[in-house]
Amino acid sequence: MTREEMESRGKDERMMDAAQMNNNQKPPEEDFFNVNYLRIYYGNLFPYSDIHKWLSYGHDGKHPGCDEHYFGRREFSFTLENDVYLRYKSFKNASSMEDAIKSCFPYKIDIGAVYSVDPDKRHAYSQTGTNVFTPVERELVFDIDITDYDDVRYCCSGADVCSKCWPLMTVAIKVIHTSLTEDFGFKHILWVFSGRRGVHCWVCDPKARRMTNEQRSAVAEYFRVYKGNENNARKVVLMGYSLHPFLARSYVDYLKGFFEGELQATQSIFSSKDKYEKILEMISDEDIQSELREKWENSAARSSLSEEAISLVRWEQLKNTLQSKKHKAPTLRMCVEEIVFTFTYPRIDLEVSKQMNHLLKAPFCVHPKTGRVCVPIDPNNCDEFDPLAVPTLSQLIEEINSGGSRMDVDDDEEDPDRSLLGTSIKFFRSSFLEPLLKSCKEEIESSYKTKIGKSKDSFSW
Repeated sequence: MTREEMESRGKDERMMDAAQMNNNQKPPEEDFFNVNYLRIYYGNLFPYSDIHKWLSYGHDGKHPGCDEHYFGRREFSFTLENDVYLRYKSFKNASSMEDAIKSCFPYKIDIGAVYSVDPDKRHAYSQTGTNVFTPVERELVFDIDITDYDDVRYCCSGADVCSKCWPLMTVAIKVIHTSLTEDFGFKHILWVFSGRRGVHCWVCDPKARRMTNEQRSAVAEYFRVYKGNENNARKVVLMGYSLHPFLARSYVDYLKGFFEGELQATQSIFSSKDKYEKILEMISDEDIQSELREKWENSAARSSLSEEAISLVRWEQLKNTLQSKKHKAPTLRMCVEEIVFTFTYPRIDLEVSKQMNHLLKAPFCVHPKTGRVCVPIDPNNCDEFDPLAVPTLSQLIEEINSGGSRMDVDDDEEDPDRSLLGTSIKFFRSSFLEPLLKSCKEEIESSYKTKIGKSKDSFSW
């Protein structure tokens, strides 16, 4: 069969599959995610070549210094229909990865570490009696989930998210991204929408990928501020007379303004007794608690202000009271900052960051609960990101049916802006992938020259 015949047949099958699913009508909400939809998505839109280039880190076989087996030692896992879980999958190249995905249409694809040997052949090595199967490289990753903010958001709970609480994720991106670039010097960082209720961060610099578990734990602990649980009223304890430079920058540049502005406007965190009682419990001095509680209870009945205005007034009253009495006890010195950090500081799942063998969902997967694609987020314009506007699987298939979507996202000659997913793929390529690969190839070239130089020196008698 010629290429033209294959392309024609493939196009006919795509249209036939879509027609069989929904008779050319918009998919019903209760059926926005299924294997048939995934078959079309993985067959036409998933960026296999881009994912392969990213995870190869320049080891494309075109340079004598390349490790041609690098990508083949990367672990993938598939979650299939009915929660069938397949771990330790590995692929020789982009084509074999694509064939495997198209053969089983996974509901979820997770990416793991690069191991010392091919994960798919680990059992053969284990029979030798030596423990050679071990992770050797892994991106430094971060996972932030908005469900961990349920005690400080009043618009949603659980997996639900809206325009009022999503800015908590935006602030988290700003705080962590700024620290990763300014404090640690990382340059190649990918932020990805989880598809439902959070964000993932992939730090892809060589020094990040080669960190030991101990080093990863140290970085994770650097970001630890929120240490409480649901039984602790005071979840953030800031010691000393001043904030650590990283925390001070985060407070001044992002947290304070967000707390006093957008968060007060959307959550009105002082507007009712059940809300402000949570905050009063963070104050260690019971006399101050009683004074503020009495003031707010007495003013509640006669106030004609809006909830937002009431919150702002009470916040100023709390700050003024603490400022005038902070000499009473050292624990009051940082109380205002502790309240702000409790409500706004990123709540990272630190365990995800500490271990090399932890898997994380791949970019451009589709979340089975929402049908939304896990698209990249521009950290420099994250205020503009709207999780509710991210393309869904049914929208993408509808676009394919209408003929408005590109049929091959790996074709560099096609204009990516033509499709709903195109802008995200274009950003992934131009802002993340291209600079990363340029840096990787420079490193491979430098390492190769160093190796050749040492080899020549060894023969110099």
